[in-house]
Amino acid sequence: LNNDVYFQVALLTTIGLSSKNAILIVEFAEAAVAEGYSLSRAALRAAQTRLRPIIMTSLAFIAGGMPLAIATGAGANSRIAIGTGIIGGTLTATLLAIFFVPLFFVLVKRLFAGKPRRQE
Repeated sequence: LNNDVYFQVALLTTIGLSSKNAILIVEFAEAAVAEGYSLSRAALRAAQTRLRPIIMTSLAFIAGGMPLAIATGAGANSRIAIGTGIIGGTLTATLLAIFFVPLFFVLVKRLFAGKPRRQE
């Protein structure tokens, strides 16, 4: 598979979707921490709460990329590049986001928990 402009557009699209998913998990985790949950429990609760919407969005995104990935005819190479980039990137980003966003949320919060913020 060539790393051409079509493939890069597909990866950019995938980055947008995966960052949206990560932002939603972090927002839900922050809200759970504000409600009094521990960091670990808040991260797990956020991941559990957002799992079904993330999976549904990702499956819809993948289903939308399927016709592109199996395209034939004139100009099919560009559509195949976009389709495979979307499908592969979405699968990878979804699996990584479900497991690693809550983990990094807890790690980053613990790392910066004791450091006071600078006043500007």
